[in-house]
Amino acid sequence: MALNYQGKSQKRSAVEKSINVFLIVYLSILLSKATICTTLKYVWQSDPANDESWYNEKTRKEKESFKVLKIFTDFLSFMVLFNFIIPVSMYVTVEMQKFLGSFFIAWDKEMYDEEIKEGALVNTSDLNEELGQVEYVFTDKTGTLTENSMEFIECCIDGYKYRESADVMDGPMATFGKATQDREELFLRALCLCHTVQIKEESQTDGPISRSENKCAYISSSPDEIALVIGAKKYGFTYMGTENEFMKVINTNNEMELYQLLHVLNFDPVRRRMSVLVKANTGQIFLFCKGADSSVFNRVARDEIERVKVHVEQNAVDGYRTLCVAFKELTQEEYDKINKQLNEAKMALQDREEKLARVFDDIEDDMHLLGATAVEDRLQEQAAETIEALHAAGMKVWVLTGDKMETAKATCYASRLFQNNTELLELTTKNVEECERKEDRLQELLLEYHRKLVQETPKIKGSIKRSWSGNQDYGLIIDGSTLSLILNSNCSSSHYKNIFLQICQKCTAVLCCRMAPLQKAQIVKMVKNTKGNPITLSVGDGANDVSMILEAHVGIGIKGKEGRQAARNSDYAVPKFKHLKKLLLAHGHLYYVRIAHLVQYFFYKNLCFILPQFLYQFFCGFSQQPLYDAAYLTMYNICFTSLPILAYSLLEQHISIETLMANPKLYMRVSDNAMLKWLPFVYWTLLGAFEGLVFFFGVYLLFQNPSLEGNGQVFGNWSFGTIIFTTLVFTVTLKLALDTRYWTWMNHLVIWGSLAFYVIFSIFWGGIIWPFLKQQRMYFVFSHILTSVSVWLAIILLIFVSLYPEILFRTFKSLRTAGQKVTKHLPSSGTSTIFMLSQTSSNHSFPWSD
Repeated sequence: MALNYQGKSQKRSAVEKSINVFLIVYLSILLSKATICTTLKYVWQSDPANDESWYNEKTRKEKESFKVLKIFTDFLSFMVLFNFIIPVSMYVTVEMQKFLGSFFIAWDKEMYDEEIKEGALVNTSDLNEELGQVEYVFTDKTGTLTENSMEFIECCIDGYKYRESADVMDGPMATFGKATQDREELFLRALCLCHTVQIKEESQTDGPISRSENKCAYISSSPDEIALVIGAKKYGFTYMGTENEFMKVINTNNEMELYQLLHVLNFDPVRRRMSVLVKANTGQIFLFCKGADSSVFNRVARDEIERVKVHVEQNAVDGYRTLCVAFKELTQEEYDKINKQLNEAKMALQDREEKLARVFDDIEDDMHLLGATAVEDRLQEQAAETIEALHAAGMKVWVLTGDKMETAKATCYASRLFQNNTELLELTTKNVEECERKEDRLQELLLEYHRKLVQETPKIKGSIKRSWSGNQDYGLIIDGSTLSLILNSNCSSSHYKNIFLQICQKCTAVLCCRMAPLQKAQIVKMVKNTKGNPITLSVGDGANDVSMILEAHVGIGIKGKEGRQAARNSDYAVPKFKHLKKLLLAHGHLYYVRIAHLVQYFFYKNLCFILPQFLYQFFCGFSQQPLYDAAYLTMYNICFTSLPILAYSLLEQHISIETLMANPKLYMRVSDNAMLKWLPFVYWTLLGAFEGLVFFFGVYLLFQNPSLEGNGQVFGNWSFGTIIFTTLVFTVTLKLALDTRYWTWMNHLVIWGSLAFYVIFSIFWGGIIWPFLKQQRMYFVFSHILTSVSVWLAIILLIFVSLYPEILFRTFKSLRTAGQKVTKHLPSSGTSTIFMLSQTSSNHSFPWSD
């Protein structure tokens, strides 16, 4: 596991990257505004009458000051004046939205599993929106697509098939019968001894009781081992646990056999096998080994392979997990030599793993094949429906497994990853080894598939995003050995890699079998670094899936039966594979829409806020005079406009969850970061600029009338700024109310409550002479402007004018959508029917369904 571990990488969502790009644009706007105002200030002051008015003469120090330093100081002053265009508070709001929004995943009752009494788990809230952008899903098979609940089905011993009901010989041997009793017992002893299973004893009652009254339960890190031990028990050999380094087995004669456990050669993903060295009471020393057929067949006599191989291949086609069992009897001298080598390797201070691997390789050689086992791992509930939904949502699903190709292929068909009409392309050891030079044969196959999928496929102009190649579905199958050839670091391999990637991108599904954990991570890395940087998601349940979970943009751990390593190292953990459907199609879709709207809204409302301040400089001699009061500047983003957008970003459902689950194609509407591309950003920016211009020049035109009060009193500059600010707060809040599709009591509270709070605060702030303020410039200003009917009418009119384009756009869009729905459901005889109805004077209405 340590050799196959990938270090954790910093994961950043596509939304965060878009925010940084937009921030650079707004920083450029800020610098441009400060530069323009600084330049125009000195152009304006080039006229002596403007530079030094008679009532405000310069001091001698000001006249003698260094002009470059003064220009730089003025530039910084404008930067400070306009700095509110940078939405610093947006980062705080985004983090709050991500943190609080993550609780909705953990609270989702539909993602709670009654069997394990656990729900979904969020380990990081930084990637919520990334769940709505996934293009590639990489999934493990065992324990992820399947239940990892193993059941012993059958076995074969020396080519004879054994099932619970009967012993049938269907191998290449010509005679009927079964294996010799010695071979049967040796095979069953191998199943009882070659494992790491432990016994857990549970007593039904308190107090001392006899052993026979105990319930024995097998526990192991691998469900396969438990299934094999239970399978051996069905045929009369019962494993009774380990005591004082002796493994106890009860045979068919109900006699206890003791075997001294000498060494355990643990399983690892590279060897794909495990072995034990045991010593019987008779003094015989045995090596028992079990592992994948590809790792065992090349270590046994060639004449023993054929009679077992036919069973292994048939079981794999039937979808069963297969393991081959072999043994070797050792003399005392051979064991002493092995024991010395193992102890030296274990005590090595340097390169211990490599030395142990070499020793294991030497020991597990020249063995004799006993037979093979077949274990069934049932498909998880709704796994097939989930994969169908992911495909419909435009995602490409890849299965990365260490299982045999035939077993994995059967599972892919059962889970509907491969359809009946899917044309399968194979890049496996079997295909490649048909030629003497593997590289030549591999290149030939790659070029053939590339020509078939890429070159001969007609390019569809204006093709739909994430569409598959033509009408034909293609599936690719590749194994670990062939992948190693493709990913090899030589020069020709990079060409293979590019061709291989193009083939994969044209396939609806890819199956990678016989994969080592590190190869899984390499596959994920290869895809996520392709052109366009597609968003990848990895799903797994065991320690061997940790590398690919860490490598993908989003890692999902299944709370399976192989521990919690995957769940602990993942970004999100769910009890079952079926929960992936709601996590992506509902939660992911909504999270992305909410945060994308939040980001665009923050940039929009800050542009509305600062543009009038910029325009005001043209009317105040570029003197850095603020348009708004300091309290308004501080509280605009903190109090007046923050809560409505936070509530929106947590609760908004522009489409109901039921609709999102029922129609997976809706997922493609927001895919590829659709809401944070340049076109939507420019639209929001132009909208903010338009509204800022309306606010400023609307109030400016209002102030063309020198007397806005009945007593002839004239409003001042603080009244001018306060009217603009009031219009601004109401407009941006009502804009959010227009965008809200899913109203809750909380939305009503924060939207109307924020507006009420602004009015109450303004009256309170200007209604008291505050002792800590040197200047009481806002004293009674807000209350004063509310006494003018002209101001009331102007504020209402400006709000309407500002929101009118948005209202017009939404109305046009709704009419267009409604027209498309009518056209879609219009019957073929609709024209003549309408004509006939138009000639009648009946008051009845007829729905189209009639």
